[in-house]
Amino acid sequence: MLDDPACAGAVRYPPGSLVILTGLPGAGKTTLLRRLYGLHGAESAPVARGAVVVIDSYQSKQHWAGRLGWAPQPMRRAVVFATHLARISRALSSGRAVVAHNRGCAPSVLRGFDRLARWHGARLHLLLLDTPPETALAGQHERGRVVAARTFARHRRRWEGLMARVRSGDPTPAALAHVIDRDAAALLEAIVFGPDQDPVREGFPITE
Repeated sequence: MLDDPACAGAVRYPPGSLVILTGLPGAGKTTLLRRLYGLHGAESAPVARGAVVVIDSYQSKQHWAGRLGWAPQPMRRAVVFATHLARISRALSSGRAVVAHNRGCAPSVLRGFDRLARWHGARLHLLLLDTPPETALAGQHERGRVVAARTFARHRRRWEGLMARVRSGDPTPAALAHVIDRDAAALLEAIVFGPDQDPVREGFPITE
């Protein structure tokens, strides 16, 4: 596990990796991707940046906006998520690395991402944006998209379970989990996919 809560620099992964950026709703995941990759927030398709494909789950939601009004909410969510997974799969099949935002962090979802990565000969890594619940709630209000209290409570339970496992040294099913807070996210300069080696954080030590 990497856990450097307040250091600037770059996170380095092997080429072709699948990096899932996750955290509580409102934690600042989309903001981080927009800053690092120059996204404008209205994309409805994945964005290629050299050897990396950036895939935000909101892109799939934008793709289907206004086209599934007839469907019940659970079906709309399923279609959007299936589109998100298909896009990640296509990007991995091209041999490119993928940085993907995903709001959910349920064990079954993470196992699915791990299977998807392995199917394409890649490895799953987690970039965890750890934000206090009250800060995440404030972020939801700031962006104008507030999730229901019951839904947020479910996300919080799953997030706390994941963080407990990671901080105990168990990032499974990922090969590695890297934890950053909002201050570290603001200082992060790049996610780099370099020569095939163990993932490292450039410019500062790794803590196990």
